[in-house]
Amino acid sequence: MRVAGRTLGSLLLGGAAVLGSVLVFRQGLLPLIDAVFQPGPELLSAFRRAGILLSAMAGYWAYVRWHEGREATELRLRPVHLMLGGASGAVLVALPIAVLFALGAYEKVLFRGVSPALWSVAVLIGIAAVLEELVYRCLLLRLLERPLGTSIALAAQALIFAVGHLENVHQGRTADVVAMLVSVTLLGLLWGGLFVLARNLWVVAANHAAWNFTILLSGVPLSGIEDWRALAPFESRYAGPDWLTGGMFGPESSLLVIVSTTVAVALLLRAARRRGDFLVPAT
Repeated sequence: MRVAGRTLGSLLLGGAAVLGSVLVFRQGLLPLIDAVFQPGPELLSAFRRAGILLSAMAGYWAYVRWHEGREATELRLRPVHLMLGGASGAVLVALPIAVLFALGAYEKVLFRGVSPALWSVAVLIGIAAVLEELVYRCLLLRLLERPLGTSIALAAQALIFAVGHLENVHQGRTADVVAMLVSVTLLGLLWGGLFVLARNLWVVAANHAAWNFTILLSGVPLSGIEDWRALAPFESRYAGPDWLTGGMFGPESSLLVIVSTTVAVALLLRAARRRGDFLVPAT
């Protein structure tokens, strides 16, 4: 009970540090910037996105530095590893999507070209990936590892990560919800395993962002989100059954992507275990 209480307290404190820092920026600093400098809608939006990212990271850094009494090594920027993480994330989802196009489950309707607005979406996807990895892997997974060990912590954070995406299929059928929970739990294991192996925020966030952006570029739904499909270079449509296309949630719920992700997770966790990166539960 004492260990559980300390873990819960650390999670609450870490979450408060991250979310509190973002809240202070959104409700305090950002309105002040707007009032003093009047930067205009586009520039203010850029300030908002950058500020949310930086304030969240600052809150996490402060939590680690003053509560845990250590250097936040997981925040160190490693350019080569970051690029490898991004490339592997893109390839991992691009290959099964290419197979789905080749099988005729997805069909290209037309090629629109690259819209300038796509770069703004890419930035948004990148920021969202960093924030999710900061909360789920750097904070939740890492803190659960201490009392529970890596294996149980990986499973727990992956399930919580999947439940957090239920809103994306709140109007779907039971089959859509089940497929989403399976697919996103696997993704939580994938990015959790990558964090265990790399112990670096940027490697995992690059993999996550590249995965999402590759799906967006193909012109099919991204995690149940339809809003950005009109900006994709390709306009695509489904021409196969839901179990193969992924239905309303998109390729992540495709059986082909689920199988390929399962293989990737197994190989990744095997490599991490062989390298001795798994922690045992605290006694």
